[in-house]
Amino acid sequence: MSNITDILHSVPIDELTGAISVPVYQTSTFVQEAPGVNKGYDYARSGNPTRKALENLVTQLEGGDNSFAFATGIAAIDAVVKSLSAGDEIIAVDDIYGGAYRLFTHVYEKLGIKVHYVDTTNANNILEHINSNTKLLWIESPTNPTLKVSDISQISNIAKAHNLLLVVDNTFASPIAQRPFELGADIIIHSATKYLGGHSDLIAGIVVTKTKALSEKIKFIQNASGGVLGPWDCFLTIRGIETIDLRVRKQSETALKLAQYLQQHEDVDHVHYPGLPSHKNHEIAARQQNGLFGGVVSFSLKEDTLEQAEQFVTQTKYFKLAESLGGVKSLLCQPCKMTHASVPREKRLQSGIQDSLIRLSCGIEDADDLIQDLEETFSKLISKQTILI
Repeated sequence: MSNITDILHSVPIDELTGAISVPVYQTSTFVQEAPGVNKGYDYARSGNPTRKALENLVTQLEGGDNSFAFATGIAAIDAVVKSLSAGDEIIAVDDIYGGAYRLFTHVYEKLGIKVHYVDTTNANNILEHINSNTKLLWIESPTNPTLKVSDISQISNIAKAHNLLLVVDNTFASPIAQRPFELGADIIIHSATKYLGGHSDLIAGIVVTKTKALSEKIKFIQNASGGVLGPWDCFLTIRGIETIDLRVRKQSETALKLAQYLQQHEDVDHVHYPGLPSHKNHEIAARQQNGLFGGVVSFSLKEDTLEQAEQFVTQTKYFKLAESLGGVKSLLCQPCKMTHASVPREKRLQSGIQDSLIRLSCGIEDADDLIQDLEETFSKLISKQTILI
Protein backbone atom coordinates (compact mmCIF):
# COMPACT_ATOMS: atom_id res chain seq x y z
CA MET A 1 0.00 0.00 0.00
CA SER A 2 1.52 3.32 -1.03
CA ASN A 3 -1.14 5.50 -2.59
CA ILE A 4 -2.96 8.29 -0.83
CA THR A 5 -6.42 6.71 -1.25
CA ASP A 6 -5.48 3.54 0.63
CA ILE A 7 -3.67 5.50 3.33
CA LEU A 8 -6.58 7.84 3.98
CA HIS A 9 -9.09 5.03 4.17
CA SER A 10 -6.92 2.96 6.50
CA VAL A 11 -7.65 5.52 9.24
CA PRO A 12 -10.72 4.16 11.04
CA ILE A 13 -13.98 6.04 11.48
CA ASP A 14 -14.96 6.19 15.16
CA GLU A 15 -17.58 3.48 15.67
CA LEU A 16 -19.23 5.28 18.61
CA THR A 17 -19.78 8.73 17.08
CA GLY A 18 -18.84 8.51 13.41
CA ALA A 19 -16.01 11.02 13.93
CA ILE A 20 -13.80 11.05 10.83
CA SER A 21 -10.71 11.78 12.97
CA VAL A 22 -9.45 9.24 15.49
CA PRO A 23 -10.46 10.32 19.02
CA VAL A 24 -7.78 11.12 21.59
CA TYR A 25 -8.37 8.78 24.51
CA GLN A 26 -6.74 10.89 27.21
CA THR A 27 -7.06 8.42 30.06
CA SER A 28 -4.74 6.53 32.35
CA THR A 29 -7.08 3.66 33.16
CA PHE A 30 -10.26 1.92 32.01
CA VAL A 31 -13.28 0.88 34.07
CA GLN A 32 -13.68 -2.89 34.24
CA GLU A 33 -16.97 -4.80 34.28
CA ALA A 34 -15.50 -7.30 36.74
CA PRO A 35 -11.93 -8.11 37.85
CA GLY A 36 -10.06 -8.94 34.66
CA VAL A 37 -13.13 -8.35 32.48
CA ASN A 38 -12.84 -5.29 30.25
CA LYS A 39 -13.44 -3.94 26.76
CA GLY A 40 -9.93 -4.74 25.60
CA TYR A 41 -8.09 -2.16 27.69
CA ASP A 42 -7.19 -2.06 31.38
CA TYR A 43 -4.27 0.37 31.87
CA ALA A 44 -2.91 2.89 29.37
CA ARG A 45 0.68 1.65 29.46
CA SER A 46 -0.53 -1.72 28.22
CA GLY A 47 -2.85 -0.32 25.57
CA ASN A 48 -4.72 2.79 24.46
CA PRO A 49 -7.28 3.00 21.62
CA THR A 50 -5.61 6.01 19.99
CA ARG A 51 -2.25 4.28 20.10
CA LYS A 52 -3.76 1.09 18.73
CA ALA A 53 -5.23 3.01 15.78
CA LEU A 54 -1.77 4.36 14.98
CA GLU A 55 -0.12 0.97 15.37
CA ASN A 56 -2.70 -0.66 13.10
CA LEU A 57 -2.19 2.04 10.48
CA VAL A 58 1.59 1.62 10.38
CA THR A 59 1.19 -2.17 10.26
CA GLN A 60 -0.91 -1.76 7.11
CA LEU A 61 1.56 0.72 5.62
CA GLU A 62 4.49 -1.66 6.05
CA GLY A 63 2.61 -4.91 5.53
CA GLY A 64 3.69 -6.47 8.83
CA ASP A 65 2.06 -8.52 11.60
CA ASN A 66 1.96 -5.75 14.19
CA SER A 67 3.42 -2.36 15.17
CA PHE A 68 4.34 -0.77 18.48
CA ALA A 69 4.50 2.98 19.15
CA PHE A 70 7.17 4.32 21.49
CA ALA A 71 7.89 7.71 23.03
CA THR A 72 10.97 8.26 20.80
CA GLY A 73 12.82 6.65 17.94
CA ILE A 74 15.61 5.71 20.35
CA ALA A 75 13.05 4.01 22.63
CA ALA A 76 11.97 1.93 19.63
CA ILE A 77 15.58 0.93 18.93
CA ASP A 78 16.09 0.22 22.64
CA ALA A 79 13.11 -2.15 22.70
CA VAL A 80 14.56 -4.27 19.90
CA VAL A 81 17.99 -4.48 21.52
CA LYS A 82 16.32 -5.52 24.79
CA SER A 83 15.26 -8.71 23.06
CA LEU A 84 18.94 -9.78 23.15
CA SER A 85 21.00 -11.22 25.99
CA ALA A 86 24.49 -10.60 27.35
CA GLY A 87 27.03 -12.17 25.01
CA ASP A 88 24.93 -11.62 21.87
CA GLU A 89 26.38 -9.63 18.98
CA ILE A 90 25.02 -7.20 16.39
CA ILE A 91 26.47 -6.37 12.98
CA ALA A 92 25.47 -2.79 12.18
CA VAL A 93 25.93 -0.39 9.31
CA ASP A 94 28.97 1.82 9.86
CA ASP A 95 27.23 5.08 8.92
CA ILE A 96 24.71 4.65 11.71
CA TYR A 97 22.56 7.33 13.34
CA GLY A 98 24.56 8.98 16.12
CA GLY A 99 21.91 8.30 18.76
CA ALA A 100 21.89 4.60 17.92
CA TYR A 101 25.69 4.52 18.08
CA ARG A 102 25.60 6.17 21.51
CA LEU A 103 22.99 3.69 22.77
CA PHE A 104 24.87 0.66 21.44
CA THR A 105 28.30 1.83 22.61
CA HIS A 106 27.65 3.50 25.95
CA VAL A 107 24.70 1.48 27.22
CA TYR A 108 24.55 -1.99 25.70
CA GLU A 109 28.22 -2.79 25.14
CA LYS A 110 28.87 -2.44 28.88
CA LEU A 111 25.97 -4.87 29.43
CA GLY A 112 27.71 -7.47 27.30
CA ILE A 113 26.23 -6.91 23.83
CA LYS A 114 28.94 -6.40 21.23
CA VAL A 115 28.42 -4.39 18.02
CA HIS A 116 30.52 -4.66 14.85
CA TYR A 117 30.23 -1.71 12.45
CA VAL A 118 30.74 -2.51 8.78
CA ASP A 119 30.11 -0.96 5.38
CA THR A 120 26.97 -2.87 4.41
CA THR A 121 26.86 -1.35 0.91
CA ASN A 122 29.00 -4.39 0.12
CA ALA A 123 27.04 -7.25 1.65
CA ASN A 124 30.12 -9.49 1.67
CA ASN A 125 31.61 -7.29 4.41
CA ILE A 126 29.03 -8.76 6.76
CA LEU A 127 30.19 -12.33 6.35
CA GLU A 128 33.59 -11.96 8.04
CA HIS A 129 31.96 -10.76 11.29
CA ILE A 130 29.30 -13.46 11.64
CA ASN A 131 29.91 -15.95 14.45
CA SER A 132 27.90 -18.14 16.79
CA ASN A 133 27.01 -15.12 18.97
CA THR A 134 25.63 -12.99 16.14
CA LYS A 135 21.88 -12.42 16.46
CA LEU A 136 20.99 -9.24 14.54
CA LEU A 137 21.97 -7.52 11.30
CA TRP A 138 21.14 -3.84 11.71
CA ILE A 139 21.01 -1.57 8.69
CA GLU A 140 19.74 1.84 7.70
CA SER A 141 19.07 2.34 4.01
CA PRO A 142 19.53 5.09 3.06
CA THR A 143 21.85 5.94 5.93
CA ASN A 144 22.15 9.10 7.99
CA PRO A 145 23.81 11.34 6.90
CA THR A 146 25.76 10.09 3.83
CA LEU A 147 22.77 8.35 2.16
CA LYS A 148 24.50 5.00 1.67
CA VAL A 149 22.23 2.34 0.19
CA SER A 150 22.45 -1.35 1.04
CA ASP A 151 20.92 -4.20 -0.93
CA ILE A 152 18.27 -5.34 1.54
CA SER A 153 17.35 -8.49 -0.41
CA GLN A 154 20.96 -9.65 -0.60
CA ILE A 155 21.53 -8.98 3.09
CA SER A 156 18.29 -10.79 3.89
CA ASN A 157 19.63 -13.87 2.13
CA ILE A 158 22.73 -13.73 4.33
CA ALA A 159 20.58 -13.34 7.44
CA LYS A 160 18.40 -16.31 6.56
CA ALA A 161 21.41 -18.48 5.72
CA HIS A 162 22.85 -17.86 9.20
CA ASN A 163 19.56 -17.82 11.15
CA LEU A 164 19.85 -14.11 11.98
CA LEU A 165 17.21 -11.41 12.23
CA LEU A 166 17.44 -8.47 9.84
CA VAL A 167 16.44 -5.07 11.26
CA VAL A 168 15.96 -2.23 8.78
CA ASP A 169 15.65 1.38 9.86
CA ASN A 170 13.26 2.68 7.20
CA THR A 171 13.11 6.26 8.50
CA PHE A 172 14.80 7.96 5.54
CA ALA A 173 12.90 6.11 2.81
CA SER A 174 9.50 5.88 4.56
CA PRO A 175 6.91 3.22 3.67
CA ILE A 176 5.98 5.27 0.61
CA ALA A 177 9.36 4.70 -1.05
CA GLN A 178 10.48 1.39 0.45
CA ARG A 179 8.84 -1.72 1.90
CA PRO A 180 11.56 -3.70 3.69
CA PHE A 181 9.37 -6.70 4.55
CA GLU A 182 8.92 -7.36 0.84
CA LEU A 183 12.73 -7.34 0.58
CA GLY A 184 13.22 -9.85 3.41
CA ALA A 185 13.47 -7.78 6.60
CA ASP A 186 12.20 -9.15 9.93
CA ILE A 187 11.83 -5.92 11.91
CA ILE A 188 11.38 -2.34 10.71
CA ILE A 189 12.27 0.71 12.77
CA HIS A 190 10.93 4.23 12.27
CA SER A 191 11.71 7.49 13.92
CA ALA A 192 8.10 8.63 13.48
CA THR A 193 9.35 12.09 14.39
CA LYS A 194 10.47 12.35 10.77
CA TYR A 195 8.37 11.48 7.69
CA LEU A 196 5.52 9.67 9.46
CA GLY A 197 4.75 12.69 11.66
CA GLY A 198 5.96 15.09 9.02
CA HIS A 199 5.39 18.43 10.76
CA SER A 200 8.28 18.75 13.26
CA ASP A 201 5.81 18.85 16.14
CA LEU A 202 6.22 15.49 17.87
CA ILE A 203 8.75 12.88 19.00
CA ALA A 204 7.88 9.23 18.38
CA GLY A 205 9.26 5.83 17.39
CA ILE A 206 7.73 2.73 15.82
CA VAL A 207 8.76 -0.92 15.73
CA VAL A 208 7.03 -3.04 13.07
CA THR A 209 7.28 -6.81 13.28
CA LYS A 210 6.90 -9.38 10.51
CA THR A 211 5.84 -12.42 12.53
CA LYS A 212 3.54 -13.15 15.43
CA ALA A 213 6.44 -14.48 17.52
CA LEU A 214 8.37 -11.23 17.13
CA SER A 215 5.19 -9.24 17.83
CA GLU A 216 4.68 -11.04 21.12
CA LYS A 217 8.29 -10.40 22.13
CA ILE A 218 8.21 -6.65 21.36
CA LYS A 219 4.76 -6.26 22.91
CA PHE A 220 6.04 -7.76 26.15
CA ILE A 221 9.08 -5.44 26.15
CA GLN A 222 6.90 -2.41 25.38
CA ASN A 223 4.60 -3.15 28.30
CA ALA A 224 7.39 -4.19 30.68
CA SER A 225 9.62 -1.18 29.93
CA GLY A 226 6.82 1.34 29.55
CA GLY A 227 8.27 3.74 26.97
CA VAL A 228 4.95 4.13 25.18
CA LEU A 229 3.77 7.01 23.01
CA GLY A 230 1.08 9.21 24.56
CA PRO A 231 -2.37 9.48 22.96
CA TRP A 232 -2.03 13.06 21.76
CA ASP A 233 1.23 12.34 19.94
CA CYS A 234 -0.39 9.20 18.49
CA PHE A 235 -3.18 11.42 17.14
CA LEU A 236 -0.65 13.83 15.63
CA THR A 237 1.27 10.97 14.01
CA ILE A 238 -1.93 9.63 12.44
CA ARG A 239 -2.66 13.15 11.18
CA GLY A 240 0.82 13.24 9.63
CA ILE A 241 0.49 9.84 7.97
CA GLU A 242 -2.67 10.99 6.20
CA THR A 243 -0.53 13.27 4.00
CA ILE A 244 2.70 11.24 3.85
CA ASP A 245 2.21 10.08 0.27
CA LEU A 246 1.89 13.65 -1.00
CA ARG A 247 4.73 14.97 1.15
CA VAL A 248 7.30 12.30 0.36
CA ARG A 249 6.71 12.56 -3.38
CA LYS A 250 7.08 16.35 -3.29
CA GLN A 251 10.14 16.21 -1.02
CA SER A 252 11.83 13.58 -3.19
CA GLU A 253 11.21 15.63 -6.32
CA THR A 254 12.69 18.73 -4.68
CA ALA A 255 15.68 16.85 -3.25
CA LEU A 256 16.62 15.53 -6.68
CA LYS A 257 16.59 19.06 -8.12
CA LEU A 258 18.78 20.31 -5.28
CA ALA A 259 21.19 17.39 -5.65
CA GLN A 260 21.56 18.11 -9.37
CA TYR A 261 22.18 21.78 -8.62
CA LEU A 262 24.77 21.02 -5.94
CA GLN A 263 26.54 18.46 -8.11
CA GLN A 264 27.53 21.13 -10.63
CA HIS A 265 28.46 23.81 -8.08
CA GLU A 266 32.14 24.77 -8.05
CA ASP A 267 32.30 25.07 -4.25
CA VAL A 268 30.92 21.56 -3.62
CA ASP A 269 33.27 18.61 -3.24
CA HIS A 270 30.79 15.72 -3.21
CA VAL A 271 27.01 15.26 -3.20
CA HIS A 272 25.36 12.30 -1.46
CA TYR A 273 21.96 11.44 -2.95
CA PRO A 274 20.72 8.04 -4.16
CA GLY A 275 18.78 9.65 -7.01
CA LEU A 276 21.96 10.74 -8.78
CA PRO A 277 23.34 8.27 -11.35
CA SER A 278 26.79 8.95 -9.84
CA HIS A 279 25.70 7.45 -6.51
CA LYS A 280 27.53 4.19 -5.81
CA ASN A 281 24.33 2.16 -5.44
CA HIS A 282 21.94 4.24 -7.54
CA GLU A 283 20.60 1.19 -9.38
CA ILE A 284 19.88 -0.66 -6.12
CA ALA A 285 18.12 2.41 -4.72
CA ALA A 286 16.05 2.80 -7.88
CA ARG A 287 14.96 -0.81 -7.61
CA GLN A 288 14.16 -1.10 -3.92
CA GLN A 289 12.91 2.47 -3.33
CA ASN A 290 10.26 2.44 -6.04
CA GLY A 291 11.87 5.33 -7.91
CA LEU A 292 11.58 7.69 -4.91
CA PHE A 293 14.93 8.66 -3.41
CA GLY A 294 13.83 10.64 -0.36
CA GLY A 295 13.95 14.23 0.78
CA VAL A 296 17.45 14.30 2.31
CA VAL A 297 20.58 15.45 0.49
CA SER A 298 24.02 15.87 2.00
CA PHE A 299 27.12 17.46 0.52
CA SER A 300 30.65 18.41 1.49
CA LEU A 301 32.42 21.63 0.62
CA LYS A 302 35.61 22.02 -1.39
CA GLU A 303 37.08 23.82 1.60
CA ASP A 304 36.66 20.92 4.00
CA THR A 305 36.74 22.72 7.35
CA LEU A 306 34.44 22.95 10.33
CA GLU A 307 34.54 26.73 10.07
CA GLN A 308 33.46 26.87 6.43
CA ALA A 309 30.54 24.51 7.05
CA GLU A 310 29.46 26.40 10.16
CA GLN A 311 29.56 29.63 8.21
CA PHE A 312 27.32 28.09 5.57
CA VAL A 313 24.67 26.59 7.86
CA THR A 314 24.22 29.82 9.82
CA GLN A 315 23.44 32.03 6.80
CA THR A 316 20.58 30.35 4.94
CA LYS A 317 17.13 31.94 4.73
CA TYR A 318 14.62 29.15 4.17
CA PHE A 319 16.72 26.24 5.45
CA LYS A 320 16.52 26.51 9.23
CA LEU A 321 19.48 25.31 11.30
CA ALA A 322 18.07 22.45 13.40
CA GLU A 323 18.39 18.74 14.02
CA SER A 324 15.77 16.32 12.71
CA LEU A 325 14.33 15.99 9.20
CA GLY A 326 11.26 14.96 7.24
CA GLY A 327 9.07 17.95 8.12
CA VAL A 328 7.20 20.33 5.84
CA LYS A 329 9.76 23.09 6.50
CA SER A 330 13.29 22.66 5.17
CA LEU A 331 16.10 22.14 7.69
CA LEU A 332 19.86 21.84 7.52
CA CYS A 333 22.53 20.76 9.96
CA GLN A 334 26.24 20.12 10.35
CA PRO A 335 26.31 16.44 11.42
CA CYS A 336 29.79 16.39 12.94
CA LYS A 337 28.76 19.07 15.46
CA MET A 338 25.11 18.16 15.81
CA THR A 339 23.45 14.81 14.99
CA HIS A 340 26.70 12.80 15.02
CA ALA A 341 28.70 14.69 17.64
CA SER A 342 28.63 11.58 19.88
CA VAL A 343 30.56 9.60 17.24
CA PRO A 344 34.37 9.92 17.53
CA ARG A 345 35.88 12.00 14.70
CA GLU A 346 38.05 9.15 13.43
CA LYS A 347 35.00 6.90 13.09
CA ARG A 348 33.00 9.71 11.47
CA LEU A 349 35.68 10.19 8.83
CA GLN A 350 35.90 6.44 8.18
CA SER A 351 32.16 6.32 7.47
CA GLY A 352 32.32 9.33 5.14
CA ILE A 353 31.17 12.12 7.46
CA GLN A 354 33.59 14.90 6.58
CA ASP A 355 34.03 17.98 8.74
CA SER A 356 32.35 20.11 6.09
CA LEU A 357 29.45 17.72 5.48
CA ILE A 358 26.10 19.51 5.47
CA ARG A 359 22.77 17.67 5.57
CA LEU A 360 19.69 19.18 3.94
CA SER A 361 16.15 18.04 4.69
CA CYS A 362 13.84 19.31 1.97
CA GLY A 363 10.39 20.46 2.98
CA ILE A 364 7.48 21.26 0.71
CA GLU A 365 8.61 24.75 -0.33
CA ASP A 366 9.15 25.58 -3.98
CA ALA A 367 12.37 23.96 -5.21
CA ASP A 368 13.51 27.09 -7.03
CA ASP A 369 13.22 29.11 -3.81
CA LEU A 370 15.39 26.59 -1.97
CA ILE A 371 17.99 26.59 -4.75
CA GLN A 372 18.07 30.39 -4.65
CA ASP A 373 18.61 30.22 -0.89
CA LEU A 374 21.61 27.94 -1.39
CA GLU A 375 22.97 30.08 -4.21
CA GLU A 376 22.83 33.24 -2.10
CA THR A 377 24.52 31.42 0.79
CA PHE A 378 27.36 30.26 -1.46
CA SER A 379 27.75 33.84 -2.65
CA LYS A 380 28.10 35.06 0.92
CA LEU A 381 30.88 32.55 1.53
CA ILE A 382 32.74 33.70 -1.55
CA SER A 383 32.43 37.34 -0.59
CA LYS A 384 33.77 36.68 2.88
CA GLN A 385 36.75 34.81 1.48
CA THR A 386 37.42 37.75 -0.85
CA ILE A 387 37.32 40.19 2.07
CA LEU A 388 39.77 38.05 4.04
CA ILE A 389 42.16 38.00 1.08
